[in-house]
Amino acid sequence: MSLLVIGLSHRSAPIALLEAVAGAPTGALAHRVSASDAVGESVVLSTCNRLEVYAEALTFHGAVAAIGESLADVSGVDRAEMTAHLYVHFEDRAVAHAFSVAAGLDSMAVGEAQVLGQLRDALRAGQRAGTVGESLNSLLQQALRVGKRAHHETAIDTVSRSLVEAGLDEAERLLGDLERRTVLVVGAGGMSSLAATTAARRGVGSLLVANRTLARGERLAEGTGGRAVEMVRLVDAIAEADVVVSSTGSAQYLIGADLVGVAAAQHRHDRVFVDLALPHDVDPSVADLPGTTLVGLADLGAILTERADVETLPEVQAVRDLVTGEVAGYLAARMVKSVAPTVAALRSRAAAVVAGEMERLDHRLPDLDEATRQELQHAVHRVVEKLLHTPTVRIKELSSDGHGEDYAAALRELFDLDPHTVAAVSTPPTAVHHELGGAS
Repeated sequence: MSLLVIGLSHRSAPIALLEAVAGAPTGALAHRVSASDAVGESVVLSTCNRLEVYAEALTFHGAVAAIGESLADVSGVDRAEMTAHLYVHFEDRAVAHAFSVAAGLDSMAVGEAQVLGQLRDALRAGQRAGTVGESLNSLLQQALRVGKRAHHETAIDTVSRSLVEAGLDEAERLLGDLERRTVLVVGAGGMSSLAATTAARRGVGSLLVANRTLARGERLAEGTGGRAVEMVRLVDAIAEADVVVSSTGSAQYLIGADLVGVAAAQHRHDRVFVDLALPHDVDPSVADLPGTTLVGLADLGAILTERADVETLPEVQAVRDLVTGEVAGYLAARMVKSVAPTVAALRSRAAAVVAGEMERLDHRLPDLDEATRQELQHAVHRVVEKLLHTPTVRIKELSSDGHGEDYAAALRELFDLDPHTVAAVSTPPTAVHHELGGAS
């Protein structure tokens, strides 16, 4: 069984393809992947710039094929087109990728922390659906801890502006000082909440929040000094706004050219639409309307990658070093755990041999007094312990160097340890925690 990550991100695929797969139901995707005989566990991570499947692969080629087919079928995207942009990370590289994603190193806005919440939500969704077991729970819990360390122990947060900040910067470049402008935030989820909070912190002239559930919009507006509006009054809110930032989970365009045209007829002034959603909330044809500018994820990605030196910044290198150390530690611990059943089986075999010999001794010397019998039994145990000490210590040492499994295989062969016996003495799987506690 091996760890596997297959996915698409802004680094591997065009935004148009990401938008096409963004509407895929993640729960159905995870369930379909897990239904494959080649996959033991799965988690689907979906963000505004990536769709990834984390899996425990029972067979490598079978799992790759199953995940590729599931991605294509659930999203409706041609498999050949998708395959050309998919990346595959296996075992060590899968661990390194998971930790890098959690630390914000693989984000469009390097160093952003929102992916931590998205990864936590993906893990919880997998736990609720029953597609997560010990392997992925261990990996992703540790990834969350690595992400928290990156943000608490380094200055990675200062490296790059968030997508929201980049969008508001672009709006300010086009419209002038936002202190005299009205910003409308459409939606009240994670990204929209960040947008409202960022806009309030920047001191915009006024802030509006439109959401399908008015109560949730009101809570966000109250927390950011804004005013909530009902979604049925979206046209009026757009008419009032200079900047519209939208990030909802709508599967269809929420803001079309006709709607914006009606709003523009009420109040004619320049407007900037910042569309942070995938699939998009704003119909691309809106950009063709006079006095209207549309800024999408592709535009923001280009803005954020203008800093060609971002990968060489000391803050980024500090996190890369942290991730490298965490990956090494995780793999070493995983290797020690993988060889532990062989060590346990070897000791179990030794205990059985001692018990058998003591039973034969009892038959041969039935009149042996109990004190002498106990002394003989302790002496035999001491001999066995001394003989097992060196191979036990050695297998742990080799495990830290990545060679423990080879030595464990040799022990199984030399001592004729039945694989089924080894499995029987394995440490039982740890319970999957539905509450992440300190890892959240």
